[in-house]
Amino acid sequence: MAVTRDTIVDEALGQAERASWEAVRLRRVASALGVSLEDVWAHFREKEDIVDAWFDRADKAMLTEIRKPGFPELGARERLERSLLAWLAALAPHRRVTRQMILNKLEPGHVHYQVAGALRVSRTVQWLREAVGRDATLPWRAVEETALTSLYLAVFFRWMWDDSPGAERTRAFLRRSLDWGTRACGRAPVSAPGTPRRRSETGAGPAGPAEINL
Repeated sequence: MAVTRDTIVDEALGQAERASWEAVRLRRVASALGVSLEDVWAHFREKEDIVDAWFDRADKAMLTEIRKPGFPELGARERLERSLLAWLAALAPHRRVTRQMILNKLEPGHVHYQVAGALRVSRTVQWLREAVGRDATLPWRAVEETALTSLYLAVFFRWMWDDSPGAERTRAFLRRSLDWGTRACGRAPVSAPGTPRRRSETGAGPAGPAEINL
């Protein structure tokens, strides 16, 4: 049978849910899918590449969110909130496994994973800037990226341990954090994706953040 990247990722996540991410082995993933290790290797050179593919799904979900009706008309704060919530919602079905993936990267002996993880964070933040419509150039771009990275990491780590219904504690934390984050970014030029460039944007759009399940 033909195997795709998505089927491999889904099988690995399913096995991790039944045991743990640490217990997942590519040979067991291949066996469950009825394919060879070589078939898995054709898509993923190592198990850690599956983690990257999992977070790629979240990045894609964030970029899909900006195509929804009314998104470009939202204010900068609302676009940022919607984008972050969409990113987290894509990971929500496997929150426990996602947490295990991150903790695995942070183990002392996994320095190479930590370097790759830092690059992963940078990549997601850059897509977040594109989704929200940030246009700053140096020196404001460096300030903006620092603010967005801090906000993104703080919200993500809060969400990983949030067992409240609908991750409401994370939502509340994000709303509070945006008061600081938008102040840090608000002095730089901003525009909604697909709309003319504007120098600043502080007002809310015609609709607030849509309900996104976390």
